[in-house]
Amino acid sequence: MALRHAVLAALLDEQLSGYQLAKAFDMGVANFWHALPQQLYAELARLEGEGLVAGREVVQDTRPNKRVFRVTEAGLAELERFASTAAKPSFIRDDLLVKVQAVDHVDTDEVIAHLMERAAFAEAKIELFDTLLRQMRGDRSEEAFLRTGERVGPYLTCLRGLAFEQGNRDWCRRSAATLRERRAAHAGR
Repeated sequence: MALRHAVLAALLDEQLSGYQLAKAFDMGVANFWHALPQQLYAELARLEGEGLVAGREVVQDTRPNKRVFRVTEAGLAELERFASTAAKPSFIRDDLLVKVQAVDHVDTDEVIAHLMERAAFAEAKIELFDTLLRQMRGDRSEEAFLRTGERVGPYLTCLRGLAFEQGNRDWCRRSAATLRERRAAHAGR
């Protein structure tokens, strides 16, 4: 997947400025695609140049004017083409895993601290995903929303982000507990 497809998908529901797109990425798309704001602005310019999005100036009285973007028919066709191609398997590339791999030869306390930091980060993301999911489904149960919700795609990606962060949190806590137990057992010898 290229950033272009994530941007096109983020623009499906409404017209957004570059700033709003960056905020939308932080709130929803970031659970499956990370991009810096300057990358998003550059991608919007490329997409507009290729005719996949259209931008227009919005005049604002009390603030500077802004450009908002929407997906064009050509952009929808590009998303359709992308959706029809086989998805590549994902893989993990994480410096924390390298630290854990080397834990038998490095400072265990440092690795435990990194694991607990990551667990806390995951816990904060879990809370964010829970909030987003509740907002999307409103007063409906999850099952009812999944059956009848107008746009289920963002909900499903948030569910994946939630499961991912729950897995991260649980693995980090278990790994830290294991390392603490091993340290205590070795100290008692």
